Amino acid sequence: MTNRAEAMDKSNRGYFFEDFSPGQTLFHATPRTVTAGDLALYAALYGSRFPVTSSTAFAAAIGHPDAPIDDLLVFHVVFGKTVPDISLNAVANLGYADVRFGTPVYPGDTLRASSEVIGLRENSNGRTGTVYVRSSGTNQRGETVLDYVRWVMVRKRDPAAPAPEPMVPDLADSVAAESLSLPSGLDLSAYDTELAGAPYLWDDYAPGERIDHIDGVTIEESEHMMATRLYQNTARVHFNQHVEKDGRFGRRIVYGGHVISLARALSFNGLANAFSIAAINGGRHVAPSFAGDTIYAWSEVLDKAELPGREDAGALRLRTAATKDQNCAAFPLKDQEGNHLPSVVLDLDYWVLLPRKV
Repeated sequence: MTNRAEAMDKSNRGYFFEDFSPGQTLFHATPRTVTAGDLALYAALYGSRFPVTSSTAFAAAIGHPDAPIDDLLVFHVVFGKTVPDISLNAVANLGYADVRFGTPVYPGDTLRASSEVIGLRENSNGRTGTVYVRSSGTNQRGETVLDYVRWVMVRKRDPAAPAPEPMVPDLADSVAAESLSLPSGLDLSAYDTELAGAPYLWDDYAPGERIDHIDGVTIEESEHMMATRLYQNTARVHFNQHVEKDGRFGRRIVYGGHVISLARALSFNGLANAFSIAAINGGRHVAPSFAGDTIYAWSEVLDKAELPGREDAGALRLRTAATKDQNCAAFPLKDQEGNHLPSVVLDLDYWVLLPRKV
C-alpha cells in the first residue's frame, strides 16, 4: 500500500536554481491544440482589433488559409508550456531577447515546446540565481512557430549549495532586419485599409515618431487569472493568494505577458495596420502589475526596413512602453539618472509588419 510520503513524492515541485546546468535540454508537457475558441477568448480578454486575426475573410484576401492565431497568443501558449520546468519556483521573469516568430499558427494546430539552458549566474544574496534559456515552440509537423531567449530569477532549494561558474550568454541587441520575412503565400496588394480601420501604411511612419495610444484598460483579478489558465501557466505567483499574501508584495502578481497583450491591443489606435509581430528584440517587465492597475501605452518608431524581395510590405521597429495609472502623453520612460520611472511596467522593443503603398 502506498503511504502518504511516497504519494507526495510523485508531485512536481519544479526545478530550483541548482537543478539547472549549461546545455541541459528540457522537453515540456503538455501539447496544446489551439482552437478558434482560444482566439475568441483571447479577443475577449484584450479587445484586440487587428483585422488579420479578427476576420477569416480579411485573412483569406491576403493569402492566409484561415484567420491565423494571434502572434502573442502563440507566444503565451509556448511560454506556458515552459513554466512547470523553468519558472515554477521563480521570483520574477526578468526579460526576453531574440524572439522570432516562424510558421503561422492556425486553429487546429498543436503546439509543444522544449528549452535549452544557455546560462546561469547566482545572485549575490545566495538565495536565488538567474537562469537563461532558449525555448522553441513547434507545431504538429515539427515546424518552428516560435524561438526565443528569456532569463528568469529562480529560488535555490538550499542556499548553502555551491554556486556554479557564472555563464551569461552573449545576445544580439536586436533581430537583424534582413532576417525578417513575410510568411510565404501572402500578397498584401489586396489589403483593405478601410476595413482595417486606418489609412496609415509603412510609408507613413518615420523614425523618431511617437504615438500615444490614448486609451487605458484596468486589469481585473478574474481576467488576468483566466488568461494565465488559458496558457496553462502554472506559476503560483499568479494564482495562490494564500501563499502570496506573505510574500514580497502581499498579493498575486499579474503575468507579464498579460501586460504585453494589453499594450499590443491598445497600440491598434495609431498602428492599426501593424498586422503581425515579426520579432521581439528585447523586453523588460520593469515593475510588477496588480489587479486594479490601469494600463496605458505609447510607441516610438525606432527604425524602418524594407523586406528582402518584397514591395508590398515593410517592417517597423517599435519601442512600446506601458505604464500603470499614468497617461502616456509626452511621458518619459526614465529619470535623469537613467532609472525607469515608477509608473513604467513594460519596455518592449520589437518589429512589426505593415503593408506598403503599391
